[in-house]
Order: sequence, then structure tokens, then C-alpha cells
Amino acid sequence: MTDITGVPDAASAPPQGGPPPREPDDARRPGAWAVLRPLALRLHFFAGLLVAPLLLVTAMSGLLYALSVQAEKIVYRDELTVSVPAQGERLPLDQQVDAARAERPELDVTAVWTPADADGTTRVIFADPSLGASKSQAVFVDPYTAEVSGELVQYGSSGALPLRTWLSEFHRHLHLGEPGRLYSELAASWLWAVVLGGVLLWIGRRRARPGARGLLLLRRGAPQGRSRTVNRHAVLGVWAAVGLVLISATGLTWSTYAGARIGAVQDRLGGATPVLSAELTPGGGTGDAHDGHEGHEGHEGHAGPAKDGAEAADIGLDAAVAAAAARGVDEAVIVTLPTEGRGYQVAEGDKQVPVHLDAVAVDPRNGEVLSEVRFAEYPLLAKLTRLGIDAHMGLLFGLPNQLALAALMAAVLLLLVWGYRMWWQRRPAGRAVGKPMPRGSLRALPARLLVPLVAVTLLVGWFLPLLGISLAVFLVADTLVGLWSRRRAAGRAPAGYEPLRNQQVQPGSDRVP
Repeated sequence: MTDITGVPDAASAPPQGGPPPREPDDARRPGAWAVLRPLALRLHFFAGLLVAPLLLVTAMSGLLYALSVQAEKIVYRDELTVSVPAQGERLPLDQQVDAARAERPELDVTAVWTPADADGTTRVIFADPSLGASKSQAVFVDPYTAEVSGELVQYGSSGALPLRTWLSEFHRHLHLGEPGRLYSELAASWLWAVVLGGVLLWIGRRRARPGARGLLLLRRGAPQGRSRTVNRHAVLGVWAAVGLVLISATGLTWSTYAGARIGAVQDRLGGATPVLSAELTPGGGTGDAHDGHEGHEGHEGHAGPAKDGAEAADIGLDAAVAAAAARGVDEAVIVTLPTEGRGYQVAEGDKQVPVHLDAVAVDPRNGEVLSEVRFAEYPLLAKLTRLGIDAHMGLLFGLPNQLALAALMAAVLLLLVWGYRMWWQRRPAGRAVGKPMPRGSLRALPARLLVPLVAVTLLVGWFLPLLGISLAVFLVADTLVGLWSRRRAAGRAPAGYEPLRNQQVQPGSDRVP
């Protein structure tokens, strides 16, 4: 206690010769970030070091895939565009399909893609069981002359042609099939964690020097060596962080294990993508759209050919397209032909902003609209999923989208190079490689931080199984290596020597003691 002058009164003054008053425990307790930072440093270091080879392959293949959309237009120009400038009116779709059937009489037509622009060709899609899942034969027809300009194998709902298909499969699973998809899921599972961890570390390091120059801009006159590398690595990482996190999240939506978790959560939250119902009722009538979960790239199936009964009462492609156009579905439409018990499905395929993704089902017997699905009526989560996937594939904004993806992949490559360079520059004299951050940061966490951290880690590990499994393997291996190292050090220590316990990085430092 003190009086109004600030001088301690006699009752509260310490006795002569006694110990000074103790500070409250809260005054000496380090902040949460000071305790968590050594753990974040060690995790960021090892995650970046061990996952970097996977991210390197993902970034290089992703860079090539982002550029493949434009390369496809050049490589397959003869098939994708008419040979002479567009003149006059387009021929009926039924006539164009007949021309394509003459080229592939042994196969069944399943769908027709109308051209998106005046100089584009019509794609007539044939089911070919010999091609494998999600692949079909596409015959390209000049819509003004009905001349066939070529044929190619196409893949998935995006209509990827051989060049883009090869790069897509390399990016997704290294041409190893389903087992190979684990590599890309593992990389996507760790990418966001590495990026956000790095951003937090950089923000924590720059708190003492507020301002955009230290956080978002390169430091002027930064010294040579590791300090300059850290500055470049961190600033580029901050600028690319949002884009990389979005790429990680959208990539996980169609991964094997995390994708299933995301789909289940999305469905429970009422965010499933509506699926068009094309079921025919006896004697005609209107069906209803029902909710389901739309397949992503590479998971779509093709409808089989129409049965004899359906063909006998078929109004034809042009009438079905006209019925859909009357409902406003007329932007680069994709028409799925009727099958037994199902009608025409006419869906817009323009995925660039503003998107045109409405769809209607048409009764082949009388041209009535059976059901319709409007993109404007999608649940919010379904909209975000659709837009995120199209942005991930470089389709949402066209060329600017593809250039942005290429820039992000180039940024990942630079971040990896600078990350390894920092590790090299951090090596002690006489060592070939850099040293990792020291152990002990996890044991040093107080219960108030350890309990919620473990809970969050378990939740994330359940949601992203490959991240959880790989993190558990790392923790077990790191613990075993630590025990082995301590026993080895104890065996070599002289008699009477007691090693330091729980040696840690000092709060606010990134240097090994």
C-alpha cells in the first residue's frame, strides 16, 4: 500500500533486512506466443523440409497444368475451330450428329457440346468402354458445313483433351492411379499448415518493428546471407498466403480421404450440390430436382445410349435445345441424350464469371421441361465449392485465372528454394547441413495451452487424415530419436557430469542455443 504521495506506508513496508516483495506469478508468466513460437518454428521447419519434395512436384505439375488450357487451344486448333471464318447459320444439331455417327458407327452417342463462340466446332461425344473411366471419344464437327475436322479422346466434365489430360493426371496422381493420389492429398493437407505457420512466425518476428515495409515489403539494404534469404522467403510467403491456402482447400475437396470428410460435412450443413432429375413418368409429367453431391473432375459417368422405345418418340436434339433456350438455358449448352426412363439433360457449360451453369431436363416425348436447377438457387456452400474448383482448374476467370495460378506455383518453387537455402546457411561451421530447431518446446507448454492445442490437432487430424497420420508418425519418430540421442549423450558424458534439461530456444529467437 502507498499513500497519495506514492511512498509505502509503514504497515506495508518490508521489514529491515527482509527479502524484497515477490512479484505476482502472472507478472512473470510469458505470453502465449512466446511459449508457442519455439514449437511453431520446429514444426514449420520439419514440415517444410519433409513435405517440400511433394510440394515441388505439385508446384511444377500445377504450373504446367495452368498453362495447358491455352496450350490446348494452340495444339488442337484444327479440331477446336472451323477451317474457314464462320458464315451463315449453323446447321441443325441432328444433322451434325449424323455426320459424326458416320465416322464412328460402332459407338453410341451420349452427349453433344455446342460451340461457345462463332468459330468453335461442335463436339459429339461417344461412349467407348476401351478408353477407361471418365474418358470418351470426341468427334469435332464444323457446325456450318457438317464436315468432321478430327477426333480426340477427352476426359472429365471439363472436356480436357490429351495434352491437358496427361498433365492433369500427372498433377493428381503421377500416373500411378488411386495410390498415387495420396501424394497430392498429403501435399495439399500440409500446404495450408506450412503457409499459415510461416505467416504467424513472420508477423511475430516483425511485431517489434511495425509497418508495412518490414512485413509486406523487402527491407532496403538488408545484409547479405541468411538475413536476406529469410526476408525474401517471408515477404513472398505473406503475399502468396491467401492464394496458397485457397489452392490447398479447393484441392482437398476432391481428394480421397479429406474429400470424403468435406463432402459429408457439406451435406450435413445443407450445402450439397443440387442434381438435375431427368426421370420420366408414365404418360408424361414433371419430375423434381433432388439434392445430391456432384462429382468433381474425373468422377463423372456418361449416360448410355437411348433405347429403341425412347428413340421412337424422340422430339430430337434441336427441339430439346429450343425448349431449354425458352427457359434461358442457352450459353454453350451440353446436351446429354436420353436413356431408358430418362429425358434430355441440357446444361450450360460457361464457367467463366459471370457463370452460366443452369440446367433443365426435357421430356423427349413432348418437349416439356421435367425439372430445372438454377445456379442462383444453389446453397452457399455448393456455390463456393463449384467456384473454388473452377478457380483451382483455371476456368473461372479464363486467362487471368490461369496466369494467377502459374504465378502462385512459381512462388511455391521460389519459397522452396529459399527455404532450403536458409537451412543450408544456418549450418554450423564444419557441418554439411543445417541443424533443426531444438527439442523441448512441446514439453515446455503449460496445460492452459497444451490441452486446447492437442484438441485442435486431433480435430484437424480427423478432418485431414493424411496430415494427422503423418504428424503422428513424425512425433513418434522424433521422440524416439530424442530418447536415443539423450542415452547416447549420457553414455559418453564424464563421471559427475549432469546434462542440461529441457534446453529450449529463448522466446523471440530463432537461433539454436
